[in-house]
Amino acid sequence: MEKLSRSVNQTLAIGKKLARNLCGGEIILLSGELGAGKTVLAKGIAQGLGINKNNIISPTFVLLRIHKGRHLLQHFDLYRIKTPKDIFALDYQEYFYSDAVTLIEWPERLKFLLPEEFLKIKLCFRGRNKRLLKFIAKGAKHKKLLKKIHEDISN
Repeated sequence: MEKLSRSVNQTLAIGKKLARNLCGGEIILLSGELGAGKTVLAKGIAQGLGINKNNIISPTFVLLRIHKGRHLLQHFDLYRIKTPKDIFALDYQEYFYSDAVTLIEWPERLKFLLPEEFLKIKLCFRGRNKRLLKFIAKGAKHKKLLKKIHEDISN
């Protein structure tokens, strides 16, 4: 599935709609170049979970920030990770496989530690303010989620 966002506000709105379909335990991977809008989308998801979007900042120097909302939101930013071993000390599996909603920016840094099931959203530049969001689901739970999101975002 693909969705074109023409503005920051539209990316936030997509995140809010996406969040309406979350029930906890989802792993959402946010991928894209620097400045592509990963944190903006994370803000929209947080807002949809009842979390103040201003509390969502790119945790570039902190690997993980946890926020309380309708569901617990675990926001990872792995930009500074050089090897997957760098997150072993976090007991990352406890976070990835919990009842919380887990957002992971820069998931490609995980390599072989990448969870088996997830919803991946790749954000691509399509102009000054435009972003193409490409959604890919892996695993039955996340494929079902993607179907719900597709119906919600299309309306």
